[in-house]
Amino acid sequence: MTRSEPVERIDRSTLLGLGVVAVSALLYWLANRQYDAGRGDFFYLAEAFLQGRTWLTFQLGPWDVIPVGDRFYVPFAPFPAVALMPVVAVLGAVQADQVESGINALMAASGVGMCWWLLGRIGAPRLIDRVWLVILFGFSTQILWVATRGGVWHTGHLVATILTFACLLELWGRRRAWLIGLLAGFAFLTRAPLAFAIPFYALLLLPTRDEVVASVTSATNVVGGSIERARRLIPWRSWSLLALGALPSLAAFFVYNQLRFDDPMESGYALATLPEWLEAQRARGLFSPVHVPMNLDYLLAHRPGMIADPPFFRPDGLGMSVLITSPGLLFALRADWRRTKSWWLAGATIAVLLPTLFYYGGGWLQYGYRYFLDSVPFVMALCGLAAAHRGTVGAGWKALIAIGTVVMAVGVYWAYNL
Repeated sequence: MTRSEPVERIDRSTLLGLGVVAVSALLYWLANRQYDAGRGDFFYLAEAFLQGRTWLTFQLGPWDVIPVGDRFYVPFAPFPAVALMPVVAVLGAVQADQVESGINALMAASGVGMCWWLLGRIGAPRLIDRVWLVILFGFSTQILWVATRGGVWHTGHLVATILTFACLLELWGRRRAWLIGLLAGFAFLTRAPLAFAIPFYALLLLPTRDEVVASVTSATNVVGGSIERARRLIPWRSWSLLALGALPSLAAFFVYNQLRFDDPMESGYALATLPEWLEAQRARGLFSPVHVPMNLDYLLAHRPGMIADPPFFRPDGLGMSVLITSPGLLFALRADWRRTKSWWLAGATIAVLLPTLFYYGGGWLQYGYRYFLDSVPFVMALCGLAAAHRGTVGAGWKALIAIGTVVMAVGVYWAYNL
């Protein structure tokens, strides 16, 4: 290369994004480094997988385990353990468990980075608006809470968020249907409600308006043109590849259950040990309409109690309204609803949320409603579409993001003191 040849430089967006990720990782680590959940089940399950077992040889805690003789099964979906196998292969399960705070901080920051990347692909025009929106995701949702608390209950949320963002990035990228299906399958093996997003990934693979116009224009006769137009408008090949990509994870789900419990339909959630009050909830139905009012309360209406001393409010650990913790997510309502993609993302948000509204668990112990995290990447995509449509994130929306960030920052205090 001669002096006169231009030197390729990293653009400002990439540099700023890397900076945001680095700062996020540091903040997450500062928040969680002194907290020990004592439940690194996925690290020990990863070790078990490496040794050809599906069970642990010891019990990590009294609740959320499945004891069968001298074997102890992890009831939670297994892909986080699969994802952690390389880490465990290098460090060992015990050492990996000891540095969980750093691992969680890196995973949460990776989600922030993927959110930044997605907002750029969607077309959020101003870098400062992208900064505000990743602050909304990273520090005004339960990502901060689960990264701080750690443990087997929360690791899955971090992994699932990364996988969902990866699906959305591919949909706004090369649109390789087989890869979207593969990632969506892994997400299902991490957080089961994310299976309900797969039909909406298929809808997001439908041709855009410009592609439809081009297809109509290319049709040269009525009969043949109609057949060709229908063939082009319905992406049968992409849908087939999407299904094939997800199929291995679906098969793995049934095989994993069969190996553990001699029943391909038994996931383990109905067998896990629980405290008495939560077992009474499960007795009313693992999934049942009777749980919907409780979960809607935790999601939309539940408030903390007021106390005389700072920080002047105390959560009860059962839940807290998303309108208190994450009011900035309402910016998603400003997306361009003339675009079908907005509706498909909204559909995915609701479809993924619905199973948890019928679920007995409620998400305890939590600050906010952590099950909503499964839907948050879709909401963030809608926020990106809103920024692209409106051209900016207004001052009022930034104020709401700031309020939510303060509320969640107080949550770090309560992570140690509830």
